[in-house]
Amino acid sequence: MTSARKKAAETMEFIDVVVEVVDARAPEASCNPIIRELREHRQRPCLKILNKADLADPAATKAWLAFYNKQKGVKAVALNCKNASDAAKVPKLCQPLAPHRDSRLKPLRMIIMGIPNVGKSTLMNMLLKRRVANVGDEPAVTKSQQTHDLNERMTLTDSPGLMWPKIEHPSDGLMLAAIHAISRNAVFEEEVAEYLAGILLARYPAQLAERFKIDVDGMDGIGVVQAIAKKRGCIPKVRGGEPDLEKAAMILLTEYRAGKLGRISLETPATRAAMLKQTATPD
Repeated sequence: MTSARKKAAETMEFIDVVVEVVDARAPEASCNPIIRELREHRQRPCLKILNKADLADPAATKAWLAFYNKQKGVKAVALNCKNASDAAKVPKLCQPLAPHRDSRLKPLRMIIMGIPNVGKSTLMNMLLKRRVANVGDEPAVTKSQQTHDLNERMTLTDSPGLMWPKIEHPSDGLMLAAIHAISRNAVFEEEVAEYLAGILLARYPAQLAERFKIDVDGMDGIGVVQAIAKKRGCIPKVRGGEPDLEKAAMILLTEYRAGKLGRISLETPATRAAMLKQTATPD
């Protein structure tokens, strides 16, 4: 990651617009502060793409777009980068951010940035209409920068997923794990599933109950995982009838990530502000 940050800082000098891809289900948790620092240092405008918007709560996404579009130098849009028509909008949205770069002599130079597994490579492939970047449902698939001509007036650089050294807020780490932006080797699925279940109980109880056919009244996060274990038969006989909570946790996480519980966001501007206020250090 140190090497990726250094390379990104060097490339930023020769870039006109930063295309930052975040996950629409957790936009701020998946927003790397290093990227903001790098682009603000070079005074580069940003097209912030809330990707996977088809999996996110539309009301939450609308609130996030209003939040980001108030920021200086930022244009925010909600897209599904697996959709060709959505991806095709990106160059047209970037051009007004750098109107002085629109010719063969001065092509618009864009770079796609973001944390692992938010859809950067998918966007790159869709824009170029061919597979030039590896895509996979695992973090850190892209290993190095790649620059391509989009057309005679535009160039596009893809970059490796860039994480920051320390995640300040524990809830951010749990959200990143829930959306699969952090490798399974770095987290405990049961803890992540319990956290996700807590959010679902608080904000989407009907969708949780409907998907797993369980009564969620009075439950807590671990209770949800236990109920899923029983409902889905995660109780091996060799363990004396004890529920396999790890397997149940993976069922919840996998089905959430696939959108099988419906369109669900893990944070909103309001919940983010409340979390920051709660964790703020008194002066």
